[in-house]
Amino acid sequence: MTASGARIVITDLFPWAIGVVAFLYAAVGHAGATGYVAVMALAGVAPAEIRPAALVLNVVVAAIGTVQFARAGHMRLGLLVPLAVASAPCAWLGGTLTLPVHWLEALLGAVLAWSAVRQAGDALRKDQERVPQPLPRALPLWQLVLLGALVGLLSGLTGVGGGIFLTPALLAARAAPLKTVAGVTAPFILVNSIAGLAALGPALEQPMITRKSVILAAAIGGLLGSQAGAFQLPVRSLRLVLAVVLGIASLKMLSASMGVG
Repeated sequence: MTASGARIVITDLFPWAIGVVAFLYAAVGHAGATGYVAVMALAGVAPAEIRPAALVLNVVVAAIGTVQFARAGHMRLGLLVPLAVASAPCAWLGGTLTLPVHWLEALLGAVLAWSAVRQAGDALRKDQERVPQPLPRALPLWQLVLLGALVGLLSGLTGVGGGIFLTPALLAARAAPLKTVAGVTAPFILVNSIAGLAALGPALEQPMITRKSVILAAAIGGLLGSQAGAFQLPVRSLRLVLAVVLGIASLKMLSASMGVG
């Protein structure tokens, strides 16, 4: 197959790929920015278009996920509000900065890889159902504010959704059960993505964003994924999906740190 022929196949499959990414990420309360970036880079989308397009898709999927997880009763405003209030201005600030962050991406990629392995290991443990799960513990307000600010800044600097950083942090801190973490992460990503779009300003006028088939695919994938995650999938399955999502994010971060893609 010629290079041009391969490009045609990728272009035809592009909305489908976006929909699959949206489904996987939405199931765990994420919106899919890292996956969209990978798909768009593979499809040969111009680098200037990738970041705003990923953020717009994030807004669509995160908005749907917010409604779905709230309907299922998994949202906790006491956890969400300090995280989001601290994160939004830092995400905007990070989005306005152009810093060499290769070393940061390498470090974050390694941390996400470790988190993915841990989630997969927890999901595959045969005795998981019989082992008592540690009770959630309430994080002090200052810790939530600090975590939100840090995640927002990292999100803005690296151009990916804050969910891939927030979810492992909240689970490691035992701040809430997995489905509650997902119910907090979806609106958190929504706020951060809107802040990131505001920081980009004129860069929003990109043709990739306005393709109705891409937006529709993301919306359908986000709707089905968040429905499954909020109402249907057991925690074990969600951990496996989360491991896949974190693994994709890890590969994206590590490849970016090496200047690949």
